[in-house]
Amino acid sequence: MLHLGPRHTLTACALGYVTQAVVATLAPLLFSTFRSSFGVTLEELSLLVFLSFAVQLIVDALSPLLMRCFSLRALAVAAHLFCAVGFLLLAVLPGRMVPFTGIMIAALLYAVGGGLLEVVVSPLIEACPVRRKTTLMNLLHSAYSWGQVIVVLLTTAFFALVGIAWWRAACLLWAILPALNAVWFGLVPIYSLPEERESRSAPRRTGPFLLLLTVIAAAGAAEVAVSQWASAFAEKGLGLTKSAGDLAGICLFAAAMGVARLLFGLKGERWNLRKVMLGGAAACAAGYLLTALSPWPWLSLAGCCLCGLSVGVLWPGTLTLAAKLVRGGKLMYAILALAGDVGCSVGPAAVGLLAQSRGDSLSFGLLIAAGFPLIAVVALIALRPLAKEKGV
Repeated sequence: MLHLGPRHTLTACALGYVTQAVVATLAPLLFSTFRSSFGVTLEELSLLVFLSFAVQLIVDALSPLLMRCFSLRALAVAAHLFCAVGFLLLAVLPGRMVPFTGIMIAALLYAVGGGLLEVVVSPLIEACPVRRKTTLMNLLHSAYSWGQVIVVLLTTAFFALVGIAWWRAACLLWAILPALNAVWFGLVPIYSLPEERESRSAPRRTGPFLLLLTVIAAAGAAEVAVSQWASAFAEKGLGLTKSAGDLAGICLFAAAMGVARLLFGLKGERWNLRKVMLGGAAACAAGYLLTALSPWPWLSLAGCCLCGLSVGVLWPGTLTLAAKLVRGGKLMYAILALAGDVGCSVGPAAVGLLAQSRGDSLSFGLLIAAGFPLIAVVALIALRPLAKEKGV
């Protein structure tokens, strides 16, 4: 008889974050292939990224209704099934219809799964009867970044062994992960989240909360803009090979972000959080400028790494800062997630459209994107009086 407990539930949640990483990373690894094989333009790829995150945004907005109608277990299983079907169709549909239409249908399906995962995984972790919940939450959030590294390494190794022409097989293989984790979520125990006072209340400090919404939106834009375009930029903008572009682009960025989130999970309680976030946002802007303006490929890749290291603390840090500076329950976190996903949608789409306007110059798009973390800098400076009052 198999005895399952909280550790098994946490394992399923960690694999859920890895599945989210596949949702965010797999298509960008294939952007250059889509362009060369199907003639997909940068403008179309920008639309793909924008709509994918827009779908996740809609799912976030519907999450209160979904949680009233369905159990967390049902939503977790459905999320993984949407992802599995989306990855399967990404392999099949582009060859059966207008390629970009097929890619779009598949992407929107696994985007629904990614949005559901964002909604259900954190409450599932929070409900588990384990110690050091805050540290554990941050460590599991880092699983997303390490998941990106795993996706890039395994996919790149697969292409190196069999060739990029087998990209459809890679999509099919990645569909196995969410399919198996859907079964696992059907078996592991699901714990109840205690009722929270003010769970439906809005934050009481409107001005600071608007500033926090600005920070998390800018963080989402800054994080996803570089992660979605890093591989294509390394390959087309820096002249690296497909494998080298994937490893030096997305993989380097994700590993740096994973290190930042791991440190935040282990040491974050000892930091002056606002100052660390302020420094991170400023360093992220510098990383964007270095990536876009450097005449040497290795220095551009160093800038990409700096972006990952510095942006990693902004999203989870904003959630922690909100808990300390403003009062609000579950509604507050839902609104923060919505704002973050708005940034995730707008940021990479803006980079692609700006690049398209300058003759497919991703350097130009990334240069303008340096403004995203600078917006976070301004908002964090504006939060200083309240943070000083609260001792944060």
